[in-house]
Amino acid sequence: MAARAWAFGLAVMAAGSVVRAQETDLVLTDAAADRFAALALKCVRQEYPNKLDHVMNGAGEVKGPKDLHPAFYGCFDWHSSVHGHWMLVRLLRTHPEMARAAEIRAVLDEHLSPGPIAAEVAYLGQPNRRSFERTYGWAWLLKLTAELRAWDAPEARRWSAALQPLADRVSQAFLDFLPKQTYPIRTGVHPNSAFSLDLALDYAREAKDTRLEAAILDRARAWFAKDRRGPLAWEPGGEDFLSPCLEEAALMARLLPRDRFVRWLDGFLPGLPGALVPAVVSDRTDPKIVHLDGLNLSRARALYELGRALGPADPRRAALVRAADRHARASLPHLATGSYEGEHWLATFAVRVLEAR
Repeated sequence: MAARAWAFGLAVMAAGSVVRAQETDLVLTDAAADRFAALALKCVRQEYPNKLDHVMNGAGEVKGPKDLHPAFYGCFDWHSSVHGHWMLVRLLRTHPEMARAAEIRAVLDEHLSPGPIAAEVAYLGQPNRRSFERTYGWAWLLKLTAELRAWDAPEARRWSAALQPLADRVSQAFLDFLPKQTYPIRTGVHPNSAFSLDLALDYAREAKDTRLEAAILDRARAWFAKDRRGPLAWEPGGEDFLSPCLEEAALMARLLPRDRFVRWLDGFLPGLPGALVPAVVSDRTDPKIVHLDGLNLSRARALYELGRALGPADPRRAALVRAADRHARASLPHLATGSYEGEHWLATFAVRVLEAR
């Protein structure tokens, strides 16, 4: 699909350390996409600092990130590396003339090749790995695979073929796990069930994985269809980067016909968006507090998607877009602060916001 997206006159200061939001709303240009890509390229080959999600079965598994994960060892943790690769693929696909295109291709050739991916598959097959990156990292891996499968280009087909064995493993992990997950996880951080189902649904539909799609639909209906009066006023928690209520609503918007979704939303989030205001981020060098920038961006994306789902005739649509704009503006200027705590992941959320808008 074409890459027309709404940016905020994104500009990088001469020192390269600040992304600034101006008043004029612009298209996400090749130059702006290039600056987003620079943030991921800065870290996808950076091994340290690194937060491993690694259960050791013995002394022989005391290894560094690159030995354990030759494809996804950078960007501080596995899931951030995966979604950083998704962003690089997305930007290369939609902005093929961007200045860093050749560098992106080199990274993808290096990481999305049979050898590194085989090592990732083998890692997941070892004992005590069933909960590795469940389900946030799983979902981003499927989102990356879906992006490649949707791109009809020789290089994308090559990367997609290399990645598919890992996607197959993750898809089966979802199929094994979802029927056993009696209750959803409604947190505002990584384990959030609605967010993962939303990403995994993109893969299920792109790959025509009907078993996975059916499992997603079954869980979403069982968990969320009867929900009423979501506690949006309780949000955010102090380290949230997702809105439990809005992520659930955005998922249900994709699964229900419009008339049924409108009735469901009326019962779940009456008065939306109400007094919803952007979160205050007091310290962008703190790895948990900076999550709140991600919350502003993910809220904005969800609000845009809800506005689109309601349709142009719904009187709430304009208010949802205004609220989304406020949230996006609150955090888009702070993607590149010089602090790795936010720089290793926030650009992915920004790209998704701009494309949703």
